[in-house]
Amino acid sequence: MSIQWFPGHMAKARRLLTDQLKWVDVVIELADARIPVSSRNPMLHQMLGSKPRLVLLNKADLADPVWTAKWLEKLRTLNPAYALSAATGVGVKQIVPALESMVQSKQAKLAEKGIRPQMIKVMIVGIPNIGKSSLINQLTGGSQAKVGNKPGVTRGNQWVRIHERVELLDTPGMLWPKFEDQEVGRKLAALGAIKDEVFDPEDLAIWIIDWLKTNSPKSLSRYQNSEENVTLETLGRKRGCLIHGGRIDTLKAAQIFLRELRMGQLGPITMDCNIG
Repeated sequence: MSIQWFPGHMAKARRLLTDQLKWVDVVIELADARIPVSSRNPMLHQMLGSKPRLVLLNKADLADPVWTAKWLEKLRTLNPAYALSAATGVGVKQIVPALESMVQSKQAKLAEKGIRPQMIKVMIVGIPNIGKSSLINQLTGGSQAKVGNKPGVTRGNQWVRIHERVELLDTPGMLWPKFEDQEVGRKLAALGAIKDEVFDPEDLAIWIIDWLKTNSPKSLSRYQNSEENVTLETLGRKRGCLIHGGRIDTLKAAQIFLRELRMGQLGPITMDCNIG
């Protein structure tokens, strides 16, 4: 199963990001704590260059906390990194102090020249449906950014004041043109970063079930009456996905399974399990 998705507005977003990068002091890179490597756009490493970067692992409430701690330790060898949940607000208060710390040296040099502290300009980047808008709303205490439960809600760049000294440039979710590792594409699709219309949900659900059997078998316990082998058919039967003749509607079963996975109903799951 091959999954690729790079619509035209993402190519435009990449050009806008490059053009506006010179105006910002710090870049916030938002990733998914459940796939902290697979959800990071590899194009950003070249595009951002030496620009200071704050890495935030969102949806940490849905990830395995043991793995999140391991990934944070790894990420902090290169950049400041924190875990949070934009949905609940947990961990959000650490963002502004981290940003202030990251520009402290630059602003001290300006002060030596008699220049008053400037407004901190920040850009937030990430893949589609990663929670940028929800995070901005947490930071502002209101609904300053559009929020959606599907990829591609934010289409244009917009500045938002998130603190008396911090302005943030929101950018559309952006993937990269080709997934060299197809497992990365499957993980992105599994957790909602890719539109459901561009892949076969039944094939994807079967792949995830097999992955969970090997890596996180307890996550499938909600679909088991005993020690039975979980398949799309047994899952559909348990969820009442029956059609004429007593057959299982496997498409509906796959859609239910993907929805429950994304909502965290299978328990905390981390799908990137190779720190290297």
